[in-house]
Amino acid sequence: MDLREFIVSQTDAGQRLDVFLAGASGFSRARIQRLIADGHVLVGGRPQKPRHRVNAGETVRLRIPPATPLDLVPEAIPLDVLHEDDDLIVLNKPAGMVVHPGAGRTSGTLVHALLAHCKTLPGIGGAERPGIVHRLDRDTSGVLVVAKTEAAHQSLSRQFKARDVEKRYLAVVHGEVRQDAGRIEAAIGRREHDRKRMGVRERGGRQARTAYRVIRRLPGMTVLALDLETGRTHQIRVHLSHIGHPVVGDQVYGGRRERSRSPVPGPRAPRQMLHAWRLGFHHPRTGNWLEFTAPVPDDFLRLAGPTLSGIE
Repeated sequence: MDLREFIVSQTDAGQRLDVFLAGASGFSRARIQRLIADGHVLVGGRPQKPRHRVNAGETVRLRIPPATPLDLVPEAIPLDVLHEDDDLIVLNKPAGMVVHPGAGRTSGTLVHALLAHCKTLPGIGGAERPGIVHRLDRDTSGVLVVAKTEAAHQSLSRQFKARDVEKRYLAVVHGEVRQDAGRIEAAIGRREHDRKRMGVRERGGRQARTAYRVIRRLPGMTVLALDLETGRTHQIRVHLSHIGHPVVGDQVYGGRRERSRSPVPGPRAPRQMLHAWRLGFHHPRTGNWLEFTAPVPDDFLRLAGPTLSGIE
């Protein structure tokens, strides 16, 4: 049992217990709330609710129970490893692979493959998603980092939350994007009448910013490099659809053009043409800045052209 102790400072006084402890420990607020509910958090020797307001000088004790064994069977699925050390593993995820198990997907995921490849993953960051710091959609290819230790998971999670990581994507979109570069600023939230889909919301959405730059213009299509300045669910796909240039092959946010499967100039897209090309972050142990790029897959190049330049 890992026991940690935190003293509330004058600066932190008045915060909710779950907010204070999430900031002090590096765990997500949701995980802290689960630990509080399970009786693993004491304030001044007594249990409290997540909404308890902490006072200066109070001692908050956090007990981290041993990891719960995963009820998952490791699967020896080949992985394209870009980098691996004792703290983390960086992968080039292929399109079509789901990152973690969920409803209707109980095998063949990246987590199943990681459990076979890495023997220390179970329980990291929660039993359901061991070591997963961020995710890519099933049909999005590209670079993904996974933590191999609890400390690495906390460090990387903090960096993603603080937007201290660099995330650059490539996309092929419908239509001619006239501006050579620009920024999309539009809040994103779940749609009121379809909670599985995200959309631009004037009220109740979360701030989202995506910067883009034109790499190549093709008949009826444009190749873009995109930098995520925030990390909302489906952000790039929603933002590009919002400005009238949905990702080619996107069956969810592509509008009538994609839902009716109208042909586009050139080869038909086998999936949504979105690739996580580059990821940069600070190594959780050394603090050194690291950058990794995932080779552009063949299906993307067949649509965008055999070579791409100007994406540095």
